[in-house]
Amino acid sequence: MKKICIALLVMTAVVFGFEESLLKLAEAENFAQKEAAIEELSNEYKNDERLTVVFSQMLSGALYKTAQNSLVYQNGADIIDILTGQKLEISESQIEKITINNKLRNVLRSKLTVANLASKNVKTRLNAAKELLLSVNEKDYELLKDLTAKESDKKIKEVLSEALSVLNAKFKSGGEQQKAIIALGDSLSPVALQTLNELNNIENMPYKKETAAAIQKIENSKKFYSILETLYFGLSAGSILLLAAMGLAITFGVMRVINMAHGELIMLGAYTTYTIQQIMPNFIEYSVIIAIPIAFLISALAGILIERLVLRHLYTRPLEALLATFGISLLLQQFVRTVYSPLNKEVKTPEWMSGSFEINSILSLTYNRFYIIIFALMVFAFALFVMKKTSLGLKVRAVSQNRSMAQAMGIKTNLVDALTFGIGSGIAGIAGVALSQLTNVGPNLGQAYIVDSFMVVVFGGVGNLWGTLIGALTLGEINKIIEPLSGAVLAKVIILIVVILFIQKRPRGLFPQKGRDAEE
Repeated sequence: MKKICIALLVMTAVVFGFEESLLKLAEAENFAQKEAAIEELSNEYKNDERLTVVFSQMLSGALYKTAQNSLVYQNGADIIDILTGQKLEISESQIEKITINNKLRNVLRSKLTVANLASKNVKTRLNAAKELLLSVNEKDYELLKDLTAKESDKKIKEVLSEALSVLNAKFKSGGEQQKAIIALGDSLSPVALQTLNELNNIENMPYKKETAAAIQKIENSKKFYSILETLYFGLSAGSILLLAAMGLAITFGVMRVINMAHGELIMLGAYTTYTIQQIMPNFIEYSVIIAIPIAFLISALAGILIERLVLRHLYTRPLEALLATFGISLLLQQFVRTVYSPLNKEVKTPEWMSGSFEINSILSLTYNRFYIIIFALMVFAFALFVMKKTSLGLKVRAVSQNRSMAQAMGIKTNLVDALTFGIGSGIAGIAGVALSQLTNVGPNLGQAYIVDSFMVVVFGGVGNLWGTLIGALTLGEINKIIEPLSGAVLAKVIILIVVILFIQKRPRGLFPQKGRDAEE
């Protein structure tokens, strides 16, 4: 009972003490008094979660005081009491803003960082540690030592230890400075490199050799992780090419029709995603998942209509088929311009696809590209399963190898053509869903991928899905490796030249498949 009473007395003292310090801040008549009140709050109540609210609201200019000198802040149209967190039924005319100047802003940023370092939330503490590292000061030394000793999270402890190493390298001497310089060589943050460069520029610096070695170590690490990042972006670009070219590989492999409207089928998938987000604005998190089957159906139906109404009459006339599909592509572009306007539309990225996974200070892998890579491989596995393990796939392969014999065996080749074109077009629609997460959606979206799709199909081997996979990933990686050196446009030209030279040697691509033209 005695312990409970003591605990209650302590809690009461803390509550009233915090309220008293807030009153000093509210009653402060000038910036010097406000700074003194901020210092008192920071020193006495640095572990109090409410302190973060006070400092953050004051820094953003949303902290006010009432006629009774109690502190409140605005949250939209609501006025919230700092102490209780409850909404107050008062108007804006009854509150007065707590003004600050630039000096107070800097003080508040520093105090807010310290307050966040005491937060129970690991993410908040990590962000605060990173902010402290960016503006670490000699006066923070004892605080950093204390925080580093108490911190349990490994990642946060590494950031705090790096901040300590920066201070030791700058302001200590002897073995302590030498040890800190060597430790900074294992760090990858810009602060570590900047500190080492500053030390290296000092003429009489006793540890020049260690400093130069640490700088070189960081530079080598940066080059290595830069290569990994390029490979990751190349894999992502290859995955997009794979999605865009997969449907074309299926249709072109069976019917040998150069479908110039393939890019517009991709565009339809992207606009489907945009439309779903407009219809269901409260379901943005699920919009991409919902859009996948719908985009597949819409593009597949569009593909079947194109095949039934136009292409089935032109199988023996490839030039007329090319011109017809080009005309269809223009019609589809004009259709979306009429319905959605010629302006690009922004498709929102769900929260679970936003942000990036930070491996270190240099390398971060964006979630949206990672999910697209996984999604492309899943679609590839689905297409491979359909083509290799289903009755439809068997018929498609039979028609692609010998149409006359397949027809003689009772296979309805016209139906196979329609379904094949529908599946290929549907996969193009799915590619549009993925593309909507990387770029704005517009009427010309598909035009950027039609040439690349044909290059992938020809390079990998017409009608061969494995060839399409290898071709897409190879061209994606080559493009991202060349792009920083030559620029985006020249990189495309170089790749086109490489593909042309390659097909001079291997006209049937990397993995040739037996098809109609092999019968001739």
